[in-house]
Amino acid sequence: MNNQDFTTTILVDQSAQQAYHAINNVRGWWSENIDGSTDTLNSEFVYSFKDVHRCRIKVIELIPAQKVVWQVLDNYFNFTEDKSEWNGTKIFFEIADKGGKTEIRFTHEGLVPSYECYQICNSSWTKYIQQSLMNLITTGKGAPNPKEVGAEA
Repeated sequence: MNNQDFTTTILVDQSAQQAYHAINNVRGWWSENIDGSTDTLNSEFVYSFKDVHRCRIKVIELIPAQKVVWQVLDNYFNFTEDKSEWNGTKIFFEIADKGGKTEIRFTHEGLVPSYECYQICNSSWTKYIQQSLMNLITTGKGAPNPKEVGAEA
């Protein structure tokens, strides 16, 4: 993988299996605005955040307690000129034992500093992984975007 791809890592006391289940509970750490299955191989789901960001993602690899890989099939940001950013990129969650703890290495392959969205995406992914996913794994409660209702959705 290109070393410019966005990567962040967390270390938890919980098991690799617990981390794997939390990662696949995307509504529990990223957003409650997810349509579709997030934990079935070859399934697709749609993430949306108001009129700011929408993407369609396919689950392309699931290895229990080891790895989850998504491919971004389609993406829209309302704040970038280049509407193709994220299209075709891959998102990896690699789970490994590190000295009796579980390491989760998150990599968004193709999300690079030259992207218009990089600063915002870097900040957002860092928050979702370092705080929300970490808390979901360690306490059972993440901090996903809340479900949108009414005219905003």
